[in-house]
Amino acid sequence: MEYKRGDRVEVIDSEEGFEGSYYGAVIVTKLNGDEYIVTYDTLLKEDLSGPLREVVEADNLRPKPPPPEGDQPTRYRLYQSVDVFHNDGWWVGRIIGKIGSVYNVFFDSTQEELPYGVEALRIHQDWVDGTWVTPAVKKLEIKS
Repeated sequence: MEYKRGDRVEVIDSEEGFEGSYYGAVIVTKLNGDEYIVTYDTLLKEDLSGPLREVVEADNLRPKPPPPEGDQPTRYRLYQSVDVFHNDGWWVGRIIGKIGSVYNVFFDSTQEELPYGVEALRIHQDWVDGTWVTPAVKKLEIKS
């Protein structure tokens, strides 16, 4: 996919410890080949003087996911894949329970279960061949 200046995107992080996380950004410019300069929405420069700007390969970019359809508040189901806004980015997990208005989310990558309010959640979608795909709900497999 070709992006242009000002496009809202998410950068997929594959560094150790950050696998499966996505960070909001905006396209600044396209470089030669399949690289872009992006400015992040929530990540800052090391000196905290402003938003982080870096070169990203096109394979590590996807468009910003669309919002849920309809005006109804999103209702999450048991074992549904969700993205959780945590540590300045979106992390993939699964709903494993709910107490009141707090959802318990399990992260396969860290084998952790953490509580989140609905404001920190969104339905997980994958960008596959230019189309947004919502994964099927599947049972949780906790490694021992």
